[in-house]
Amino acid sequence: MKKWIAVFVTFAFMGIQAQTVTDFQLKDIENTSRDFSELKGEKLTLIDFWTTWCKPCNKAIPELNKIYATYKDKGVAIIGISCDGPRSIAKVAPLSKSLQIQYPILLDIDSEIKNRLNLMAFPTLILVNSKGKIIWIHEGFVSGDAELIINELERNLNAN
Repeated sequence: MKKWIAVFVTFAFMGIQAQTVTDFQLKDIENTSRDFSELKGEKLTLIDFWTTWCKPCNKAIPELNKIYATYKDKGVAIIGISCDGPRSIAKVAPLSKSLQIQYPILLDIDSEIKNRLNLMAFPTLILVNSKGKIIWIHEGFVSGDAELIINELERNLNAN
């Protein structure tokens, strides 16, 4: 049974990785409509799907801020997509300000983009190349994950 679950998870992951992120539009925390095409990086885009109530998400954000500061001038964009629902959406802007998030934060209140990409966990980071292809996915965030993210960015920047 465990073998079949592992096979299913592997194929499901491979299916997600083969996906592309097509252009979409969401409102940001200033209530301005923003398009993915205007926010994406020249070379790579790291998208962070998160919520205000997710403790690992809140631990990831300061690390993502540091990564953004280092890589924004190297053709890498980071986009945060909050998947908070109607009950917690009002907390997104204040939390974004208190955590001093430097990259754009979009609001996916109905989880439309999250569901389109078949994402299940928070946080989920997806790395997208310049053609929109998902080239890396990482679920969760624990100590040491920032190094994994940096290694993946470096590997893919050097591949371009």
